[in-house]
Amino acid sequence: MAVEEEGLRVFQSVKIKIGEAKNIPPYPGPNKMRDCYCTVNLDQEEVFRTKTIEKSLCPFYGEDFYCEIPRSFRHLSFYIFDRDVFRRDSSIGKVAVKKEDLQKYHGKDHWFPLQPVCADSEVQGKVHLELRLSEVITDSGGVCHKLATRVLECQDLPIVNGQCDPYAAVSLLGPSRSEAKKTKVKRKTNNPQFDEVFFFEVTKPLSYTKRQFDVEEDDVDKLALKVDLWNASNLKFGDEFLGEVRVQLKVLGQSGVHDAWYFLQPRDNGHKSVKADELGSLRLNIVYTEDHVFPTEHYNPLRDLLLHSAHVEPVSASAAHILGEACREKQEAAVPLVRLFLHYGKIVPFLSAIAHAEINRTQDPNTIFRGNSLTSKCIDETMKLAGMHYLRVTLKPIIDEICADHKPCEIDPVKLKESENLDTNRENLRQYVDRIFNAITSSGVSCPTVMCDIFFSLRESAASRFQVDPDVRYTAVSSFIFLRFFAPAILSPSLFHLRPHHPDPCTSRTLTLISKTIQTLGSLAKSKSANFKESYMAAFYDYFNEQKYADAVKNFLDLISSSARWDQKSIETPIMLKEGFMIKRAQGRNRFGLKNFKKRWFRLTNHEFTYHKTKGNAKGEGALCSIPIENILAVERLEEESFKMKNMFQVIQPERALYIQANNCVEARDWIDILTKVSQCNRKRLSTYHPSAYLNGHWLCCKLSADAAPGCTPCTGGLPANIQLDVDGDRETERIYSLYSTYMSKLVKMQEACGSKSVYDGPEQEEYSTFVIDDPQETYKTLRLVISAVQTLEQQHMQYKRDKFRKTKYGSQEHPIGDQSFQCYIRQQSESSTYSI
Repeated sequence: MAVEEEGLRVFQSVKIKIGEAKNIPPYPGPNKMRDCYCTVNLDQEEVFRTKTIEKSLCPFYGEDFYCEIPRSFRHLSFYIFDRDVFRRDSSIGKVAVKKEDLQKYHGKDHWFPLQPVCADSEVQGKVHLELRLSEVITDSGGVCHKLATRVLECQDLPIVNGQCDPYAAVSLLGPSRSEAKKTKVKRKTNNPQFDEVFFFEVTKPLSYTKRQFDVEEDDVDKLALKVDLWNASNLKFGDEFLGEVRVQLKVLGQSGVHDAWYFLQPRDNGHKSVKADELGSLRLNIVYTEDHVFPTEHYNPLRDLLLHSAHVEPVSASAAHILGEACREKQEAAVPLVRLFLHYGKIVPFLSAIAHAEINRTQDPNTIFRGNSLTSKCIDETMKLAGMHYLRVTLKPIIDEICADHKPCEIDPVKLKESENLDTNRENLRQYVDRIFNAITSSGVSCPTVMCDIFFSLRESAASRFQVDPDVRYTAVSSFIFLRFFAPAILSPSLFHLRPHHPDPCTSRTLTLISKTIQTLGSLAKSKSANFKESYMAAFYDYFNEQKYADAVKNFLDLISSSARWDQKSIETPIMLKEGFMIKRAQGRNRFGLKNFKKRWFRLTNHEFTYHKTKGNAKGEGALCSIPIENILAVERLEEESFKMKNMFQVIQPERALYIQANNCVEARDWIDILTKVSQCNRKRLSTYHPSAYLNGHWLCCKLSADAAPGCTPCTGGLPANIQLDVDGDRETERIYSLYSTYMSKLVKMQEACGSKSVYDGPEQEEYSTFVIDDPQETYKTLRLVISAVQTLEQQHMQYKRDKFRKTKYGSQEHPIGDQSFQCYIRQQSESSTYSI
């Protein structure tokens, strides 16, 4: 979800590898071990949780998490919790990284020391204050000064134990002052509107003689206003602290008026400092990306160059191939290139062109596509994007069963446990391999068309290049579909979204053995047993030394690389797209039924959206409610004020709307996105909707009383329905521009290499030998055009930064005052005073 800024869209995303924790302090009992899990939080909102690693003080997680960040945030935080079956889970420590510091750790493994979790430091949100110092004549005729403090509102306060009933306490602090006044409690909201004014008498200094208002600087320095935010709790432990703001009265200046938003800050209660590593440490790899995307016309020159790549002769002189040569890792270039070409429907000709060029450079058919080239990385990425649902429907049921059954499958005699039988384990493993092999080789009819078209091109190019090798048309395809698609997905199902978490060590070992066997079966190697270094694997593979397995692989490869494809709609089966627990409000189908909120297990397929009483019911009994996809007229967010609940959205049907609360903002966005995509082509989709609920006989948004009244707000737009892929072409072009900009020095070196190759026919200079340059003149021409387009975009970005800096107003709702920005605010105020004079 993008944030609009001055005609520019800003996207935030984060990709995190949660590695491991070490030196966690032992449990203070006879059993020293802990059962720990890690959470990822945007400020105080949990958006991801790892699995629990039991009985360890150095838990290894090995989990990846990626999300688009749909809102502003101040900290990306990680909490280590100790699971407690009988009591509330206890926090051991946390890592909190400020948003502005995320780039320091970009893409690098880093050990972060865990810090203590203290209620007084768990702060988020902002408050709007207005201060006014005025001169007042007292009854005795003297002059005093009163400070009027207006607490207007707060936003984004944390929700504590499922509720937020905030109030503010206002105090004037000084050498001898401690006055405190409180606002009313605002119930069930984390965006309270207070709008209350409090007056404090400010004693004028004895040396005060001026008629106009002016407070001496020494006196101002001694006074400060403190605003504490609290959650009114019914618990015996007292109210919970939500954050504070301290405002030095010197900000009033000569005008005597100050109106600004402030970030809430933690308070320092003097808790003892923790030594480094006293609570242990956590290894993380964080990649935070912020894309500033201009309107589409800004990207036309660069995008046209890229999309023309398939038609450039030779393809090594194309803009896309040059990007692959410039990047340090081919994967960096492959991700945005594939998404861009998929979005514009040009992925097959592009991949065909670069694959054909690579095959022609390959001398030995046995090494075809074995390296980490731009071709192999681009095809890998295409299969991940276009084939994700194909993978789920083919492998997920069996993978889920393997993870649930925990059958022993160890066949290495050295690793065999005393209670296990080698023959039984072999039979368990053989059955799993057989089932997965049959699922794969019978799935050709479901293979996505775009993948089949790519495989057809690979097969034809390889067969043409190595005409004496009859098997190369199979190995060219199997090196991707088996070695780079099915085998890795079996080995690491969590990386391919087949499982929510990395499996336990025993299951992981089973999946490793299955993956090795499937990989060898798919490779069609002449000597199968020779492919295994381990003798126990060679012995196990004897089970599969039958011609029927090779024939099944060849038939499967023939089917998915055939040029003749049929219409798949006629064979379409329900595909699971998303599932999980959420809270729904009763729809009122029973006129006298209570419209309460209940937790339900939701499932979305390409046919229907359903909810069930429990997760288990989803597999057996029928759904409590089933909404056919064609009955979804719109999917939109629901304003928080409707039910005083965050992260709510509505699925609008012909007769009613289903109101649902997701677990966090990231999940809410994900559900809205995929429901919108799957229903985008419905003929009766609405153009307007009601952003608030229908309660007490009227719509809260427009106050109309008819429950069938047309919507009062335009529906949000969406891309055409494409369940497999949702790409923003401009955003991908912006990412490619960023890569070109990062590696500009490499582009300049390539230009030099083109000149050197054109002038000298002798041996290549060593510094240029890493570049693939088949046609120096054509490559130089493309480089000149790429560099020109990148420099133009660079100038536009610089102008945007200058304009943004000039327009930024510290203390506004968009840029509240915090620790980092207070000095910027003071400087900005002094500059504006100078200009006004």
